[in-house]
Amino acid sequence: MNEEGKGELDLAVVDVYHNPLSDSVDVFLRHTVLAETPTFRGLDASKILKISGLDASQGGIHSVLVFPRRYRPISQFVTINEEKVTSKIFVLPVDPGKVTGIEGSDFAGLPTDLQVLLNNSSVEGLEGKNGPDLFVSLTDTQKAGMLNIFAKMQHTTFQNKRPVVSYIQSLSRVRGDRFFAQVDKSLRDTTIDSLNYNLFHEVSGELHTPPPEFAPAGSYKTFDHYGNLQLTFFSNPSTLEFIVDADIDDAQGIEHIFQVIRNVFTGATNPYDIHEILLEYQNIDPGYRLIV
Repeated sequence: MNEEGKGELDLAVVDVYHNPLSDSVDVFLRHTVLAETPTFRGLDASKILKISGLDASQGGIHSVLVFPRRYRPISQFVTINEEKVTSKIFVLPVDPGKVTGIEGSDFAGLPTDLQVLLNNSSVEGLEGKNGPDLFVSLTDTQKAGMLNIFAKMQHTTFQNKRPVVSYIQSLSRVRGDRFFAQVDKSLRDTTIDSLNYNLFHEVSGELHTPPPEFAPAGSYKTFDHYGNLQLTFFSNPSTLEFIVDADIDDAQGIEHIFQVIRNVFTGATNPYDIHEILLEYQNIDPGYRLIV
């Protein structure tokens, strides 16, 4: 029982699958009005963290900072009520720098459509490889990026009931943050049509460089606040071919969805961040797990 003027915080710290975190954490609390700053170190995050004796006066609002070992640190505000237990769940995304690999993504376990796509592909730097040989030759970040985009495309469906992924014919370049693909030329017109029902909207594609002999042909994004799919088209006027540069934007979702602290983004979007955004914000499982 909490003493008069005090309250308790029961804090569950979980991953994006909402499983208890297999990690230890330091927890720092700061009352937003008073000078109270209780600190707890080395707590077992796999258990409910019971923190009692917190001051509930002056509104009882505390800043709660959680610093794990293998996940990103986060900060949230919590209101503590007098002589009551406040229960909260904090979802922590993986720290990409602590990821040692991915699991659950062998070729035989891939969606059939993705297996067919890899069988039909010739990827820059891995020419001569396709199907299972191509897949195992990709790095973990390449696999993660490809699986993220493929999963998002599966869940992005036009009014004709066809998902975006059904228009992808073969891959020519795979990066952790994007892939280039040959596509059915009707994909561009279908994407433009979708502006009428707010699936995609037109954006600048100036940061996307066309391959040799191709010219820019428009860039479009879905309306998701975080983890939106961007399709940047390039056309070859002589052959009437279309290539799409597909990526998922943006890693800032890590900061806003999870309230990550000490978060500085540089360079390309990390596919491991996108993995966490898709699962927590859009309930899309890319089909692999991060090993930390």
